[in-house]
Amino acid sequence: MAHSKQANKRIRTSEKKRIDNKARMSRMKTETKKLHAAVAAGDSAKAQELLTLVCSCIDKAAKQNVLHRHTASRRKSAVMKAVHSMS
Repeated sequence: MAHSKQANKRIRTSEKKRIDNKARMSRMKTETKKLHAAVAAGDSAKAQELLTLVCSCIDKAAKQNVLHRHTASRRKSAVMKAVHSMS
């Protein structure tokens, strides 16, 4: 248990950030799974549409320090490779 006002505030703010980060990661993972499902189904139009959404989610996560920038780059590369392998 925290003993000072500063420590209590730190607990509150870190909990808010944890929830926000978890939501961003969850959204990114959900959209990525949808993209991989579209690729597996062979739906090229849907995959191209989802690719922009997934890349946007990944970039936003990297911008807000939820993901490291190199991790974001690697994930974007993987989803682009999956989509481009369809053609």
